[in-house]
Amino acid sequence: MAFLKFNKSELVNLSYSLRREIILANKTGAYCNTSIVTCNTRRYHGLLGVPIDHFEGGKYLLLSSLDESLILEGKQFNLGIHCYGDIYEPRGHKYIVDFSGDPVPAITYKVGSIVFRKSIVLAQDNDQVLIKFELLSAPSVVTLQLKPFLAFRNIHALTSQNTVARTAFREIDKGVSFNMYDGFPDLNLQFSAKTEYRHSPCWYNGITYSDEYRRGYDCREDLFVPGCFEARMKEGDTLVFSASVNEIQASRLKGRFTAAASKAGKINSFHDLLVHQADLLIRCRGGRKRITAGFSWLYTGLLRESIIALPGLTLFGKNDPAEFEEILDNLIADEQERLFRRTTQVEAPLALTTSIQQYILYTGDSRHVWEKYGDTLKRILESYLPGVRREVTMHPNGLLWAQMDGVALSWMNAYIDGHPVTERPGYQIETNSFWYNAICFALDMEERYASRRSAFFRKWSGIRKLIEDNFQNTFWNPDAGYLADYVDGYGQNMDLRPNQLFAVALYYSPVDDEIVREVMRVVDMELITRRGIRTLSPRDVKYRGVYEGSQRDRDLAYMNGCAWPYLLAVYVYACFRMAGHRFSKRVRWLIEGIYEDLGKHGVGAFSELYDGDPPHEPHGAISSALSTGALLTIDYLMQKNKEEE
Repeated sequence: MAFLKFNKSELVNLSYSLRREIILANKTGAYCNTSIVTCNTRRYHGLLGVPIDHFEGGKYLLLSSLDESLILEGKQFNLGIHCYGDIYEPRGHKYIVDFSGDPVPAITYKVGSIVFRKSIVLAQDNDQVLIKFELLSAPSVVTLQLKPFLAFRNIHALTSQNTVARTAFREIDKGVSFNMYDGFPDLNLQFSAKTEYRHSPCWYNGITYSDEYRRGYDCREDLFVPGCFEARMKEGDTLVFSASVNEIQASRLKGRFTAAASKAGKINSFHDLLVHQADLLIRCRGGRKRITAGFSWLYTGLLRESIIALPGLTLFGKNDPAEFEEILDNLIADEQERLFRRTTQVEAPLALTTSIQQYILYTGDSRHVWEKYGDTLKRILESYLPGVRREVTMHPNGLLWAQMDGVALSWMNAYIDGHPVTERPGYQIETNSFWYNAICFALDMEERYASRRSAFFRKWSGIRKLIEDNFQNTFWNPDAGYLADYVDGYGQNMDLRPNQLFAVALYYSPVDDEIVREVMRVVDMELITRRGIRTLSPRDVKYRGVYEGSQRDRDLAYMNGCAWPYLLAVYVYACFRMAGHRFSKRVRWLIEGIYEDLGKHGVGAFSELYDGDPPHEPHGAISSALSTGALLTIDYLMQKNKEEE
């Protein structure tokens, strides 16, 4: 029995089914993303998107869709579905009777007495999508007609009919190959059995992506259909289709599909889903492992997202310390500029210490970790001293001041018309919390494995003392009963935001225990939801509780009300430190809300963010590294505290 299923009444209801997406990804960076009825609703949707290395590694959509038709006794039944403005044609979703995804998506159609199923996988080691067609029941021989829709464009762009596109084809083993524009790889369309290809090139104009239309983006494009394939099938027959940048030996296609489906495993629990998604989010292209921030439009190798998600995805999800170090080593090599010289996310280099601390928590091997990464962490600290970074520097009081006019120097980095929604110049509370934690950790490791007499220890002990003398007085507001979000030249900014959680949740906290309790009380009252932590209190006039509407409306809500699941891990760290295993029941109650939504947005995936207002609908990237890593971290913390009961 499938863990994730949809029935006929849900599937034929387009207002329901078009808002639910499947996502497949592999180690090469290829992906397949569409709705559960295979009608594309975003520009990012398609059956095969691939990175193209000589196009700076950007992702490009080659195969947008593949329309199936069944022909029986001269009657043709079209199973595809496309949107043209406000018209859907054909309307093949009306034949769908079942969808399962555990985790191989399988869609079953019923046309009279014909029962037909297609299942979709990605090859793990190749830029290749494989689709298995099965004729489960039929009164006689059925002709299967397949019509490919080609895009050959960047996933962020749209294409239109033009005279530059190459429309010719090349015959290959049981298939044909296309290459529409210079620089692109070939798209090889092949079958496990002989088919007949009829070349009749044409453009399908005005295909509309409803999600883009709803958001106010360009939403229409023209796709090239070169012709169609036909295969005769009788009851019990199976045909495997392959779309790949490499020509494959056609006789091996069925075996490749079976192997890919087997590697996908089975989903029997929420933990299985988390581990499965963690694996999808770790890419290995050209022998280098990196983390993809989210599917299908977020980038691979982003500094902040990789640092935060790394322990959850590799350690708490996959139990793979070697993979943790491999990805971290690649990240450090790739991000020298941001780690040591300049970045617009000033807290991100300092957050590297928290990932290292979680690694030690998991392995217990602090000596090895400090010997390998200690110099890197020290260099990061040194880069925040005066005269190194333009965007952030230490003041005489030991605190970090971050300011570049018109630039949001933190993770709260939404912009409207080029202007930051939450600029937050000055002493940011989370940046200074990471700063204090990193210094304390480095000093403890230096004392343990080097010497209290070292120049580093003497220098940074004094800076630690400065922070301890000034942090609490700078940020604590006794009248409000919580910590300021940031402090600028005008004083404390008392927007009630989740950034103060870092001051109470990190291993080394710069505030007293009484303040920890007060902060958690306020967060519990105003920011916590069962989908994540709100980015702003609902009592604030700037609060936007729903992530919908125009681009401006969504950008205002992004950091002014949306609930972020990744912040739940920070909250849970703080609560377990305060209450120990007594907090476990509340943790389970909190994360069950997210698990209840696994049939929404990205089916079986963990969304980037949610509405701050009930019923907390999911939004953003349908599969987020931050959210997945956070939930795996919470899962690990729950188990660890259970063992300590």
